[in-house]
Amino acid sequence: MTYDEALLYIHSVSNFFCKPGLERIKELCSMMGNPHEKLKFVHVAGTNGKGSFCAMLASILKESGYIVGLYTSPYILKFNERIAINGVMIDDNSLARLTENVKQFADRMTDKPTEFELITAIAFKYFAEKNCDIVVLECGLGGRYDATNIINSTILSVITGVSIDHTNFLGNTIKEIAGEKAGIIKKNTPCLYCSKNSEADEVITNYAVLNNSQLFTVDDNPEVIKFDFDGTVFNYKNYKNLFIKLLGSYQPINAINVINAVEILMDSGYTIGDKAIKDGLKNTVWHARFEKLLTNPLFIADGAHNPQGIDAAVDTVKKYFGDKKVTIITGVMRDKDYCYIAKKLTEISDDIICVTPSNPRALPAKKYSEIFLKSGVKCKATENINEAVKAAIVDSIKTNRPIISLGSLYMYGEITAAVEKYGIIS
Repeated sequence: MTYDEALLYIHSVSNFFCKPGLERIKELCSMMGNPHEKLKFVHVAGTNGKGSFCAMLASILKESGYIVGLYTSPYILKFNERIAINGVMIDDNSLARLTENVKQFADRMTDKPTEFELITAIAFKYFAEKNCDIVVLECGLGGRYDATNIINSTILSVITGVSIDHTNFLGNTIKEIAGEKAGIIKKNTPCLYCSKNSEADEVITNYAVLNNSQLFTVDDNPEVIKFDFDGTVFNYKNYKNLFIKLLGSYQPINAINVINAVEILMDSGYTIGDKAIKDGLKNTVWHARFEKLLTNPLFIADGAHNPQGIDAAVDTVKKYFGDKKVTIITGVMRDKDYCYIAKKLTEISDDIICVTPSNPRALPAKKYSEIFLKSGVKCKATENINEAVKAAIVDSIKTNRPIISLGSLYMYGEITAAVEKYGIIS
């Protein structure tokens, strides 16, 4: 099997029209010899912040000398990003080989595994082959029935936060969604809960008590010293002048959540020094999270795509630019709360370009633009992301307006390619 054949096979399998549950992934991994049982995990669920949290934690653990697996989704530019060890994504040949290996078992199953279950099994096999000391494992969707939740050697469960998203699968209320996220809490294993929400708090606390899990929360905030487009410098507890390149008003919060996780791991016997924490945070790279793609004109890409994420992105824009309006390029999936997203974006922009992301679930740009036009905001729609970026850059050079792209991670690849192509316009 070649790399292209492996991707074709993986993407040919549906994640939908299947019964929720862990039976398929358990059967598949059992036939493979249960590679996940050879590994130790930090298991991370949450509506937002999972990716940044996982990237920072993996970076710190790498700086501490551990062999660290990192499993995340979705990918931004290349599929292989989803499975990485010490910051290096799986190579094409290994992905092809392991996909062929997993396929032989999947083909024998009556109830075939989903795409996400296949990828999870491939990741477990790869991490086990490479003798990872620890794997930072991000849930794909929810927690309780997520394929990652077959693991039985969790050393720390993390719930970054709970808000409304994926209601078709997780429930329509905060309590229902919190119950799905709390499903990753394991018996006699510590859990870090990084947010505050009265409805979610009660559910998560009850799950922790039921599982005799020591529940840790984050009750304080970082002291931000410097906040600009080069990054953020902050103090937290006894840690001074910590620096993160990741932009966004929410990233220092993600960082202190990671520090709390690190302290729990240290109490569990892991050796992680202050220098590893400082260097790990400083060296963390995580794309499409309020990422500066271009300096002149200023062009930011953010993957915010649900109400909580959009709130954070809009808050960040206001902190960086005050009352100054920005130009927005936005595209969304039709199963998202795009009316709420549109309403929030009008707080920071009166010049919006709607595009259609490259995904079957995408909301057509014209339909999306109608919401903005009804609210009296200048808006145009185009199916061509290249044209949107070119027009925004040309206009921004004249008006000195920053450009923000957001609404879906599925736009990122085309956005960055277009910025690279048109960013030298003068």
